[in-house]
Amino acid sequence: MRGMAIHIPTPLIASDAFSTPNQRVWLKLEALQPSGSFKLRGVGHACEWHAKQGARRLLSSSGGNAGLAVAYAGRQLGLPVLVVVPESTPEWPRTLLRRYGAEVVVQGKSWMEANEHLMSLRTPSDAFIHPFDDPLLWEGHASMIHEAARQGPRPDAVVLSVGGGGLMCGVLQGMAAVGWAGVPLVAAETEGAASLHAAVNAGHLVTLDAINSVATSLGARRVSEEAFAWTKRHPVTTTTVTDREALAACFELEREHRWVVEPACGAAIAAMRQRSSAALQNAADVLVIVCGGVSTTYADLVRLDAQLASGVEG
Repeated sequence: MRGMAIHIPTPLIASDAFSTPNQRVWLKLEALQPSGSFKLRGVGHACEWHAKQGARRLLSSSGGNAGLAVAYAGRQLGLPVLVVVPESTPEWPRTLLRRYGAEVVVQGKSWMEANEHLMSLRTPSDAFIHPFDDPLLWEGHASMIHEAARQGPRPDAVVLSVGGGGLMCGVLQGMAAVGWAGVPLVAAETEGAASLHAAVNAGHLVTLDAINSVATSLGARRVSEEAFAWTKRHPVTTTTVTDREALAACFELEREHRWVVEPACGAAIAAMRQRSSAALQNAADVLVIVCGGVSTTYADLVRLDAQLASGVEG
């Protein structure tokens, strides 16, 4: 078996563009992972674990960051990968999946239909890699905080985007391990995909009726139970931004630092820039997880900007 982790260590940089005279902003550059997003940490860890248990093939039903991470990890491990994606998956991520050697099957109108088809193809020697709700993923994602603790100062606040909650669970697990248990976490979502924000306000898990946001990677109608449980044992502030604000943050990041990320990642940048929560207003050092998103190109950002400007979604 491999002697090295599938993910790579990523830089932590101080952003002059986003800092102020009273606040230093640190960017953890998970967008630089080989598969294009933070997902490779947890997915790579899970894939390695299943390989050691004897898995002969890796399965994913994500045409986005999780599926790309599974495909990349499978290639590194020498295991075949099957990814079933819905018809709505754009051609670019399908191309990336095939580039990593994955078998790509297009089936169904929605992720649910694609996932059902994938499960019908599953055999006992296959390992299904969940995109966010798996302790193996959280354990792998936690490694970014272990790195950040070695690379820079102890932050006064941490900012990240939340979809299903996998990144959040891993980051909080890492924060607890490195002695950052009292550091506030600011969890950012777009207004049309705010399942964690809704759950915190309601005091219980909430299933959204629909996802109405261009930040499709945040499109979990119900956040994981573990992510919600963390809000009971760690200082977590949920905040929402509009699609326009998330997209504007993507353009600002590209202009200032020359990295292209998806709107889901832009939500965290936007929340940091707004500094609307007390946790951010009073912080001297802020750590922002730049989670990435390789499926979104700059041309996609321009197209989405035009659509939002004209009042058309998706």
